[in-house]
Amino acid sequence: MRKSTGLHGLIVALLLSCTCLAHAADITMEQLMTGLAQAKPAKVNFTEKKYIATLDRPIESSGEMLFTPPDKLEKRTFKPKPEVMTLNRDSVVLERGKNKYAMQLGDSPELAALIESIRATLAGDRRTLELNFVVALQGTRENWTMMLTPSNLDARQKVKRIRLAGNNFEVREIEVLQGDGDRSVTTIEKIKP
Repeated sequence: MRKSTGLHGLIVALLLSCTCLAHAADITMEQLMTGLAQAKPAKVNFTEKKYIATLDRPIESSGEMLFTPPDKLEKRTFKPKPEVMTLNRDSVVLERGKNKYAMQLGDSPELAALIESIRATLAGDRRTLELNFVVALQGTRENWTMMLTPSNLDARQKVKRIRLAGNNFEVREIEVLQGDGDRSVTTIEKIKP
């Protein structure tokens, strides 16, 4: 009977130590933001699928993005049609062919929420994230997910939730669920030298 009790105690101790190790491996908001903030300017490929309720299949686009900390983001879409969206501080410029459109982020709460979620995450700007969103982070450094719910009621009516997923200190996927139920999923890959 003592051998059984000793074995049982050893198993419990091992399980507790494994649980503590697994818990210790969870990433904290501070660790993630610090790691993201240390990233250098990066150019990545993206593929985006927009799921719209009135369409039978998603609309797909692809191209590349360049983030220059702390607040410049450029998205170059090559397919299906070329366009360039440049965000510099609080202004957005969209170029399609010979047409050029400019606006301030404050003019569009849903666009502002989406852009701030990406820009603040890439810059490791925890203060801005927590100012604009209710933030929930889970996972480990190797596989983390961050859920962002806009704090502003107007923005939340347009964008219900933004989910960012990544590994190490790189964002790999962005999912945006809009207020009307439509959603988009953007997959991000490093450009290989």
